[in-house]
Amino acid sequence: MTHTLGRPDFDVITAWIEPGHRVLDLGCGDGTLLKHLIDSRGVQGWGVEIDDTNVLAAMRNGINVIQGNLENGLDEFTDQSFDHVVLSRTLQTVRHTEGILREMLRVGREAVISFPNFAYWKNLRSVLDGRMPVSEDLPYQWYDSPNVRFFTLLDFEALCTQMGLTIRERRVLDEDGNPVDSADDKELNFLGSLAVYRLTQPR
Repeated sequence: MTHTLGRPDFDVITAWIEPGHRVLDLGCGDGTLLKHLIDSRGVQGWGVEIDDTNVLAAMRNGINVIQGNLENGLDEFTDQSFDHVVLSRTLQTVRHTEGILREMLRVGREAVISFPNFAYWKNLRSVLDGRMPVSEDLPYQWYDSPNVRFFTLLDFEALCTQMGLTIRERRVLDEDGNPVDSADDKELNFLGSLAVYRLTQPR
């Protein structure tokens, strides 16, 4: 399957965002997703990025980008100032997981999150073979990985329940970016390489 921008989670995220909405992309990289959303959905987009090279690349892409560390919170943004706050393939690199989820839902009506699923069967097989997994969705060696958390779909959903967050929608994708369909959560956890969620918080 061919994916827009080469990222299957970007396709899912794009489909969830309405034209003209205000979008904040945390860890926006070079601004590829925001540029696509601006061009295809007419969104008002802003990004936050820590890496110097990516900040410059995002600016060259015409993105309104703020250089900042997500671990320090989102104090520069007011409550409910965005329709969607996106965190794509970044949650596993954040130390203060609950803090960033709370901040996302403070400044946005909805949090959109994608992350690699550590319980994917190929990852489990690698561990059983005595090696840490390296894949399309977990592309780093253990010694140079920015990831500080390894968790599964079921772990993430348990945290959402603990925090009182509502899962509005969930998409689970295999390593090729194809949707995994199953009514069984354990089967999804086993077959899904990447998960994408829409979260809200009761007001």
